[in-house]
Amino acid sequence: MPALTPDTIRAATDTLCRLTEYLRGNPDPQEALALVEPLLDEYTGLPIQLGDTLRALARAVQSHPSTPRSEEISDLVTELRAAAWVQTDQHTLQYVLDELRKAIVSAASSEPGCGRCR
Repeated sequence: MPALTPDTIRAATDTLCRLTEYLRGNPDPQEALALVEPLLDEYTGLPIQLGDTLRALARAVQSHPSTPRSEEISDLVTELRAAAWVQTDQHTLQYVLDELRKAIVSAASSEPGCGRCR
C-alpha cells in the first residue's frame, strides 16, 4: 500500500466533490443511490470511517510523548472524541437509503405504463 500523504487524502475528497456535482445534475435516482450507497455502508461507510479516524487522531495526539500535557489539549482531544461519536451515529443513514430505494421502486412499479402493468 502506498504511503498516505495529504495529496492522497485530497484525492478522496476531490472524488466526493465530483460525486456531489454529479448528483446536482439530477441523475437517475437508482444510479444516484448506487453511487452513494458505499459511502453510507453501515460497517465501512464514511460515518464509521470518519468516526474511527477522529478517535485514532485523538489517541495519536494524546499518547505522543511530545504532546504538551495541558487542559487545553485535553479539552480538544475530548472534542475530537465527541465528534467521532456524532459521526459514527450517522451510520443509520444506510437504513434511510434502503427505505428510499424501496419507496422509489414501489412508486415506479405502481405508475401506469410500467412493465408489470401491461
